[in-house]
Amino acid sequence: MARLVMKFGGTSVADLDRIRNVAAHVKREVDAGNEVAVVVSAMAGETNKLVGWCREASLLHDAREYDAVVSAGEQVTSGLLAIVLQSIGVNARSWQGWQVAILTDAAHGAARITGISCELLKERIAQGQVAVVAGFQGIAPDNRIATLGRGGSDTSAVALAAAIGADRCDIYTDVDGVYTTDPRVVPRARRLARVSYEEMLEMASQGAKVLQVRSVELAMVHGVRTFVRSSFDDPNAPQVGEGNLPPGTLICGEEEILENQVVTGIAYSKDEAQISIRRVADKPGVAAAVFVPLAEANINVDMIVQNVAGDGRTTDITFTVPAADYDRARKVIETAREAIGYAEIEGAINVVKVSVIGIGMRSHAGVAAACFRGLAERGINIRAITTSEIKISVLIDAAYAELAVRTLHSLYGLDAA
Repeated sequence: MARLVMKFGGTSVADLDRIRNVAAHVKREVDAGNEVAVVVSAMAGETNKLVGWCREASLLHDAREYDAVVSAGEQVTSGLLAIVLQSIGVNARSWQGWQVAILTDAAHGAARITGISCELLKERIAQGQVAVVAGFQGIAPDNRIATLGRGGSDTSAVALAAAIGADRCDIYTDVDGVYTTDPRVVPRARRLARVSYEEMLEMASQGAKVLQVRSVELAMVHGVRTFVRSSFDDPNAPQVGEGNLPPGTLICGEEEILENQVVTGIAYSKDEAQISIRRVADKPGVAAAVFVPLAEANINVDMIVQNVAGDGRTTDITFTVPAADYDRARKVIETAREAIGYAEIEGAINVVKVSVIGIGMRSHAGVAAACFRGLAERGINIRAITTSEIKISVLIDAAYAELAVRTLHSLYGLDAA
């Protein structure tokens, strides 16, 4: 017998037929003798509708009231799933975030979980009752509902799994696992049986959309074995795959992966914009003059490249920001022109970041050189480069994105046989 958290996203609970399919997945685990908690998102499109109503009501709305509105989608889904489970003979009840209770900080609309007080919920699960928990929400210090930001149901599920000591957190979604890259770009992409927490964190932060970044961070910190699988698989199909796991991808500690490939996957992000400031005085404090105002404006800076000019007295600084923040970031830099002392500013929004990821890179030389050589042979110019112990990211023109992904995927031997 195992204790499981099963999380179902918006497409998995999009209507009553799909909710019945979810109930069949839950019943399968209950019939197998497992203790089960379920975390659900709102029905597909529901949160967008609720957010739209808030904005239509007032562009400058109270964040606490916003949370009261947009959290309603998960409340509906949790209640409906509990009803359907009861109708097929499964003892179940719904729990809202404040009933669990999932405790958060006071950042309404983008709250972070600070703790979970779930003794009653654990007691009910141990008695065989399925807990159907509304994801994406908790309770703030002001005793008001707080939401965790878009994609927050994944975070809810992993946090709950850690709090109740679950053996595994199964994330059911509309894909059947984590692939070496986007199969829509590379049809020969392979589903990975296991991925380390570190690799999944890099893949999620570099553009892979399978899991929300914060949920992977939580899983890594608390050692929650997380399994990505499809809710559209037949609930009654055989549940034995590699390592006695059902078909999907296990996110786990590096020690559970017997042999690491040098490169595990290729991720890409189109949500990038580049800003370059030219001929900045090469002296102490200039970098702070550039990046402190951006931080104060809550603009996240990713790649940073600095090149000293030939005169030895000035430098060029290039960095990337989310595409949605491009105009705002330029305005911040233009406002700080006197403090920075640059000659001109340039920018581009038609850029893409492509990343090569793999824990095997730690012990193998030449991975970066092969990347640069492979792209050069395809005539792809690199605008900026950043690296970490298990990642190489390059910024390139958007027109070459798919070519770059296909090139690197083949180069590192990731194509399916």
